[in-house]
Amino acid sequence: MVESSPAAGPAQLPDGSRSELGRFLRSRREKLTPELVGLAEGRRRRAPGLRREEVAELAGIGVDWYIRLEQGRAVSPSRTTIDSLARALRLDQAEHAHLQALAANGSRRPFQPETVPEPLQRVVESLNQPAYITGRRWDILAWNAAAAGVFAFDRLRAGDRNILVCMFTSPATRRFFGAGWEAAARRMIANFRATYDLWAGDPAFTSLVERLRCDSPEFATWWEAHEVRSGSGSGGPKTVEHPRQGTLRFEHASFQASLDPALRLVIYTPVR
Repeated sequence: MVESSPAAGPAQLPDGSRSELGRFLRSRREKLTPELVGLAEGRRRRAPGLRREEVAELAGIGVDWYIRLEQGRAVSPSRTTIDSLARALRLDQAEHAHLQALAANGSRRPFQPETVPEPLQRVVESLNQPAYITGRRWDILAWNAAAAGVFAFDRLRAGDRNILVCMFTSPATRRFFGAGWEAAARRMIANFRATYDLWAGDPAFTSLVERLRCDSPEFATWWEAHEVRSGSGSGGPKTVEHPRQGTLRFEHASFQASLDPALRLVIYTPVR
């Protein structure tokens, strides 16, 4: 038995993190079947996925304690328990890392918009290929002339300069990505979810998600799936349909800024 009482574990998590931890556990539980984890089907099931007591048994923890976790109540699992739950729920590497991050997420200050340091701003402006910088909320904080020529960031209202807002609320962006829009949009949600869950309850993040849920039926549906994808090593080929320049092909890559780890530099290199 790994955990059997709510007294175990580190300092208690913030309310938002507890809620997202519970939602994430429930979403993964509902994706499993008894056959997949080696359990007998048993009596008829009224809901999809495993029962809570089955997950608790597979993880070697108390049923009541696991229920508290899913309900977002004031308990904090240890690292050992998190690893046991990851095995029981058949989490992949990115999902396991996300569960660990949620469990370790302690108290934090309210979100404040980032400022791009001048040296990093000069680096972006000096590049010939399209480049821009985003913050933790995926706000577009800086870009160069080449990026303006391709993505038209300079034509956006200040409140719309956000990668997710552009992707899910702009018909022009949907045309820009063409047939690849849905796949790219779903990847974005899974990447952003890994960050959002750590900031759950912060007004800056909740207001962004509520706006997207209201303005985009696709976002509202895909967000509920609670898919998580690691943002590390993101990049690769990308083809877009520019309204004036036609089909453009790029290799794109993103890098965490050493001057401020909250910032991410994204560079698009044209492919001839």
